Amino acid sequence: MEFESNDSNWDGVYYYPQLFGGVMLTAAVLGLSTSYFGGTMGFPTLPYTLPYLNNLQKKKREKRKVRVYMDGCFDLMHYGHANALRQAKALGDELVVGLVSDEEIVLNKGPPVLSMEERLALVSGLKWVDEVIADAPYAITEDFMNRLFNEHKIDYIIHGDDPCLLPDGSDAYALAKKVGRYKQIKRTEGVSSTDIVGRILAFIEDKNACDGSQESSRNDEPNGMNKSVEKSKHASNFLPTSRRIVQFSNAKGPGPNARVVYIDGAFDLFHAGHVEILKSARQLGDFLLVGIYTDQIVSEQRGPHFPLMHLHERSLSVLACRYVDEVIIGAPWEITKDMITTFNISLVVHGTVCESKSSVNGQADPYSVPKNMGIFRMLESPKDITTTSVAQRIIANHEIYEKRNAKKEASEKKFYEERKYISGD
Repeated sequence: MEFESNDSNWDGVYYYPQLFGGVMLTAAVLGLSTSYFGGTMGFPTLPYTLPYLNNLQKKKREKRKVRVYMDGCFDLMHYGHANALRQAKALGDELVVGLVSDEEIVLNKGPPVLSMEERLALVSGLKWVDEVIADAPYAITEDFMNRLFNEHKIDYIIHGDDPCLLPDGSDAYALAKKVGRYKQIKRTEGVSSTDIVGRILAFIEDKNACDGSQESSRNDEPNGMNKSVEKSKHASNFLPTSRRIVQFSNAKGPGPNARVVYIDGAFDLFHAGHVEILKSARQLGDFLLVGIYTDQIVSEQRGPHFPLMHLHERSLSVLACRYVDEVIIGAPWEITKDMITTFNISLVVHGTVCESKSSVNGQADPYSVPKNMGIFRMLESPKDITTTSVAQRIIANHEIYEKRNAKKEASEKKFYEERKYISGD
């Protein structure tokens, strides 16, 4: 991709270097002094002209890469964030992401759920991101915009088609639009950080969903989910398509002699702990295959209020990770010999920090086959963060998030009411 330039000098030399060189050579053969041309017409002498023409041809071949910039809080990272960054990357050659600081988020939106360190791990772990600018400002000021253009060589600033207003009601990207360096992408429908917080807050209203007194009613509901959870799960409006999965996929399989590493899990509410364990797993082989449990399996293992994200949402979040090569959408609980043979799995790994795979209630060890084959390995989890611990942060400050969500839900409702055709991204 080439950055547009207004510089028209030497255009003829760019496109017709042989013709120009031929003219100069003909002049020399006819005995016309190149020094005459240099003195009267402003042309350089012939010995210096040909190397210069070669440099111009080389510059033409080595077009400068277009660098695009997109910023955000990226709190509670989900596939909507990943899809936005995928679209942004498609508008250039290199994607630079500005990560808004914790302090700026507190001032403009309230406390973030994830720390800067955790958000940085998530954003850096996305396959479309080339660079990250930490502690970016919430509002793009003229000084910061000039820094982007001059220091970071940014060509365009990108944002979604949903409005982004500052506390005073002004457009956060007005300056970029004014100088003609702004491009827009389509917002991904069906998910938002506000929506995810809403799903977590939903089961607070019915605390009995987590009580032992509700144990009997869990088994009466389809898939072991009670009505309050069914209600909260309907908050997801995501309609998965094969095209979206292809957009996120690496579209390639392992080589015949590749060392395939397999790791499975719920990967619910994709967080920094997931990124780090996937990175560690990928380092053990040539190809990382990730199994994503069905919603029913996750609910059976963790309780009726889980998973917070349904199967296809979780699959896209994992596929967006740069360390993942392929996923099994709806992986089985137990790893069988047939599965190991089918996918040519060389090593099965499991993290030390996990909320599933416990042998409670007399369940058989789901890793017994790879263990007996000598291809199983416990992998030290780099972080102790879990889906439940992230959810607990929101629950502990539920009053703050309820107020913030009430304000955000109004603006999101207006956006969806006014939205137009969006699937052509």
